[in-house]
Amino acid sequence: MADSKREYSHSGLAEKDLARDPFRQFDRWLQEAEAAREPAPQAMILATASRQGRPSARAMRLRGVDGRGFVFFSSHESRKGRDLEGNPHAALVFNWAVLERQVVIEGTVTALAREECAAFFQSRPRASQLAAWGLSQSTLVPGRQVLETTLKALESKYAGQEVPVPPHWGGWRLAPETVEFWQGRRNGLHDRLRYRRGPDAWIVERLAP
Repeated sequence: MADSKREYSHSGLAEKDLARDPFRQFDRWLQEAEAAREPAPQAMILATASRQGRPSARAMRLRGVDGRGFVFFSSHESRKGRDLEGNPHAALVFNWAVLERQVVIEGTVTALAREECAAFFQSRPRASQLAAWGLSQSTLVPGRQVLETTLKALESKYAGQEVPVPPHWGGWRLAPETVEFWQGRRNGLHDRLRYRRGPDAWIVERLAP
């Protein structure tokens, strides 16, 4: 393939400009991504691995972040759900191309309480609630018609009533051990500043590009 390396033009990232912890810094960058009209600022790649070490990755949507970690929801029966049950170590990647930025987060996940999952589930569009009751995620289906037939049956089943939370549906919180903020710079001399969880406070380190 031809060398299509681009030249970056945005300003850099200095240690003195960082927030005290990675959560505040992430929130700052997320707001700037939204202001810059990134197409999907809350989109992220979730990377997991099975108990045997087989990796997999998929696009997800961040559903919340606070001082405890980064929250996302899905089916426990999906590949990601099975991976996380057997191996709780995972990574998230946010790519904000307009701002020439990336955030890479590595840590350990824990399942959310059912009450927290139910509160989010009830805020979802009804069509999404019904879809969560469909066929087990990642299983083989003979054709799209099966999916559409299943959805119609669910619409009839729950007509005029609240859609309950499926027992196999839930959420996770990734508690970060490291959070790296990457800012593209000219000549390949990119800024990479990483927060690493220390015994008492976050440690900030600069990495070679």
